Amino acid sequence: MTISQQVSPASPALSTRRRWTVLAVCATAMFLIGLDTTIVNVALPDIGRDLRTDTRGLQWTVDAYTIVFAGLLITSGSLADRYGRRRVFRTGLVTFGAASLACALAPSLEVLIAARALQGVGASMLSPVALAIVVNAMPEPRERARAIGVWASVFGLSMATGPVLGGALTTALGWRAVFWAGVPIVLAALLLVALVVPESRGHRHRRLDLPGQVLLMTSIGLGVGLLIEMPRLHHATAGLIAGPLLLAVLVLAFVQIETRRQQPLMDPALFRRPAFAGAVLGAAAVFVALNTILFLNTLYLQETLGWSAARAGAATLPLAVGATICAPIAGTLMGRRGPRLPLLLAGGFLAVGGLGLLLAGDRGGTGWALLALALVGIGIGFANAPLTTTAVTGLPKERAGVAGGTTSAARQVGAAIGIAVGGSLVADVDAAGLAAASRPGWIIVSGCGLVLVAVAALSAQSPGRPGRGDEQPPR
Repeated sequence: MTISQQVSPASPALSTRRRWTVLAVCATAMFLIGLDTTIVNVALPDIGRDLRTDTRGLQWTVDAYTIVFAGLLITSGSLADRYGRRRVFRTGLVTFGAASLACALAPSLEVLIAARALQGVGASMLSPVALAIVVNAMPEPRERARAIGVWASVFGLSMATGPVLGGALTTALGWRAVFWAGVPIVLAALLLVALVVPESRGHRHRRLDLPGQVLLMTSIGLGVGLLIEMPRLHHATAGLIAGPLLLAVLVLAFVQIETRRQQPLMDPALFRRPAFAGAVLGAAAVFVALNTILFLNTLYLQETLGWSAARAGAATLPLAVGATICAPIAGTLMGRRGPRLPLLLAGGFLAVGGLGLLLAGDRGGTGWALLALALVGIGIGFANAPLTTTAVTGLPKERAGVAGGTTSAARQVGAAIGIAVGGSLVADVDAAGLAAASRPGWIIVSGCGLVLVAVAALSAQSPGRPGRGDEQPPR
């Protein structure tokens, strides 16, 4: 079944104005959830002081959102195909808006973390469903391609500008304003959804994979939790052994169950394709690097140098500008030369940017740090489009949706790991020692760049040449 065939024949064709209004509504929702992935980082020091929590509490504040978001992405897409995309999209908006209110009013860290997890539930209903709504509303391939380009650009821009906006809101109105800001956007989106977004469903419904869903969520949560709590467990030998052992058992059980299911949540056979496995690893690596930088940089600038949240957020502007400018260039290069060149550029710039941050930390130079952030932003801008393309290249259309969902989930897992690793490096470190404690983080960022260089080599395989995982007929 092609994408264009997903439009219900019973649905009347939408006018051009209404189609692009549908895109605007979906893009607004995507901007909101992309923003929420990074906007909180720059407010973390203020949250820590107000709610009297340490670095681990701040890590859970960010990762409660990304863990749930990543774990529910694929299932939410399946629910939308079965029960109606507009219905699930509206449910996601309501859930996200209510959770934002709960975050803004949270009297304690525990309530804030629970509300952030609920935000993740809402976000998982928006991210995959928004793209499906846009595809359904625009059956003409050329118009649909332009629309998807706009949609992707808005999401990327929201990720990059989150720290800037978060810093300005935190300085002017306090950290709770970071969560209040999303509420009017949700209300406006709900009104527009009711007025202009048509209902649609998938022609083929995937069965819900509840065992796979539970094992995936548990595995991601335990893995990230171990990274966050490892500094606290270093004296407890039993915990250090039992935690990783339990994680290994869960992962093996997940692979075994998914291999035997007819319609698995995440098809393990896809990972037999080197290009697909590399693209998923690369997507995670990009977000590991981005979130490690945002977490460590925020703490250093505010806690060590005494910068305001607004100034610390503005310091990420070179990263945002680099990512925004280079994303469309990557698309052009990919169309002409394939994914290998933009991935090589992404990996090179990211690796050099990480080394630049290491040099800036040693010399204490703000100019070096801003240049390094610009290089990292250029790397991120070149990375996202070719990674998604590499993930789905050579796959039957029936499996492209699962491949895209898996790559999106990998990005959120990478974000959670980046926060967990960054926090573990500086846990229990005083303000004066943050620069030295952050050095391994900049090395990790450079290592993520080298991962992208390796992915570029894998993407050089013939696009039409399936891996071993494609020897089986499509499910």
